Amino acid sequence: MYKIKTFNQISVKGLERFSREKYEVASDIGHPDAVLLRSHKLHNEVLADSVLAVARAGAGVNNVPVEDYSQKGIVVFNTPGANANAVKELVLAGLLLGSRGIKSGIDHVTTLHDVHDAAELHKTLEAQKKQFAGNELKGKTLGIVGLGAIGSMVADMALALGMNVVGFDPALSIEAAWRLSSDVQKAESMYALLARCDYVSLHVPAIKPTQHMINDDALAQAKPGMLLVNFARESIVDPQAIVKALDSGKLRGYVCDFPEPVFYGRSDVIAMPHIGASTAEAEENCAIMAAEQIMDYLENGNIKNSVNFPEVSMARCEGQRIIFANKNVPKVLGSVLSVLADHNVNVLDMMNKSRGDLAYNILDVEKMENGHVIEAIRNIEHVTTVRLIG
Repeated sequence: MYKIKTFNQISVKGLERFSREKYEVASDIGHPDAVLLRSHKLHNEVLADSVLAVARAGAGVNNVPVEDYSQKGIVVFNTPGANANAVKELVLAGLLLGSRGIKSGIDHVTTLHDVHDAAELHKTLEAQKKQFAGNELKGKTLGIVGLGAIGSMVADMALALGMNVVGFDPALSIEAAWRLSSDVQKAESMYALLARCDYVSLHVPAIKPTQHMINDDALAQAKPGMLLVNFARESIVDPQAIVKALDSGKLRGYVCDFPEPVFYGRSDVIAMPHIGASTAEAEENCAIMAAEQIMDYLENGNIKNSVNFPEVSMARCEGQRIIFANKNVPKVLGSVLSVLADHNVNVLDMMNKSRGDLAYNILDVEKMENGHVIEAIRNIEHVTTVRLIG
């Protein structure tokens, strides 16, 4: 029976994917095969040696020590796209809040609680509503930095609203490119995008290359009066640079999901409490995707949506399946095949893929009588993990 340790409150819809016949799922399991979590920080957690995989029910994995786990052969999964619609809808809300005097108008209405005569209240509001006038989105240009699952959905939404859309993503995958509308114009650089857009929405991951990518230099290139929307990660924006750009008028507003103390009291900043993926539907979708990825890996050795291992999926043959991970150096696979040949084990099908310094292999073999084969593979230099399924 496989054992799954959970952190945080995971949606029941996801937990129900684990059959009781094959899985034990709890928050207090001592030697789990896999870990399922949301926002819990694992950097200070000591994982048991039994852990084969960690799955985060969400897109970002900044709460997971990915490099450390990679060295140990632990596959780290995330759930890209599962919460994309929730974030997309909040981006729309952010664009509207930043364009129209919605929030300031609502706040103003709450100050008129002393006016008890309806006719007087209506007259007062009619006289004052001009100060809350804004702009429509139709016909304006939206720049999208990052065209993955969320960015592409935001692009489609903006096009449906009649906006012009410009995109930039230096790491655009083939899959994402196929998903992207042909009406999205391509910018040569982020600076070129910033210079021509009325609105810019950020959708890049929190990694070293994106740390404070929106800084003084970037904002100096921005079109005067631009509205910046950030529902990606707080670390990709330098908050001090935002304040300077707002004070100078370079930015007319900043809408984000990440409040900072320097933003307190500013009417030109709308900061939400990190609620981009906080919908019942998004939490369910993320939990279901994470659970299914764990099960497919534990039961079949298949890897999908890993942030540190290559994507590998192979239909099962009869017999048994050997999976192993190794450092991406020459001769390891050949050494494993030699071990199988020495023990008269016939290979039915196989797949080998690499990602950076890591390589991952699936070998379907005829049923083995010799129990020493797996141990012999484990002892091969540069093999980090090996497992027999079936």
